[in-house]
Amino acid sequence: MKLILASNSPRRKRILTDLGLKFEVIPSNYDEKLPDDVFSYEKIEDLATQKCLDVVRRVDKDSVVLAADTVVVLHNKILGKPHSKEEAFEMLKELSGATHSVVTSTCAINTKTNRAALLSTTSYVRFNELTDYMIHYYIDTYNPLDKAGSYGIQELPPNFIDKYEGSFENIVGLAPEAVKAVLEQVGYPINQ
Repeated sequence: MKLILASNSPRRKRILTDLGLKFEVIPSNYDEKLPDDVFSYEKIEDLATQKCLDVVRRVDKDSVVLAADTVVVLHNKILGKPHSKEEAFEMLKELSGATHSVVTSTCAINTKTNRAALLSTTSYVRFNELTDYMIHYYIDTYNPLDKAGSYGIQELPPNFIDKYEGSFENIVGLAPEAVKAVLEQVGYPINQ
C-alpha cells in the first residue's frame, strides 16, 4: 500500500521523513479559498478533507492519501498566506506582542476501504513586541509569502517568540502524533 502526501510543502515532507515514512508526493489542486476569515474547526477540517479527496480521485485503489491544512488564528480571525510583502508586514504587526493559535487539520483516506480519519491539533504561540525593523528584516531575509500568518516558526530569529505551547511540528505544518493517529485509523501500518 502506497502512502501519498497531498502537499508539496518541504516542511511537511521533512516531518514525514523524520517519522521514517516512505511516501510519494502528489500535490492537491484544490482551491483553498475560504468564504471569509472567521475561524471555525469545520472550515479547516473541510479544507483538509477536500485537499485529500482531490488527490484520492487521481490515484490507484491501493493507496492512503494524507493531506493537511494549517491556519494561524488571532482573535478568531484566520491569517492566511499573504499576497504581498505589505500584507505580510501587516500580519506580523498584528501578531506582535500577542498570543495566537496555530491549527492544523490532518486528513487521511484509504482508497481501498474508503476509510477516512480527520484530526485537528492546536498549538499556541506568543510573539514578543516586534519593531518595524525586525519585521522588515524577517520579510527581506526569508520568504513569508508561502506561509500562513506570514511566518515559519522554524526560521524565526530567536528574539521573535516569547513562548509556544503544544506541538512545535504542528506550528511548522504537521503534528506527528496526528499523522500517526489518522494513519492508524485508516489501517495504514505506521511501522513498515
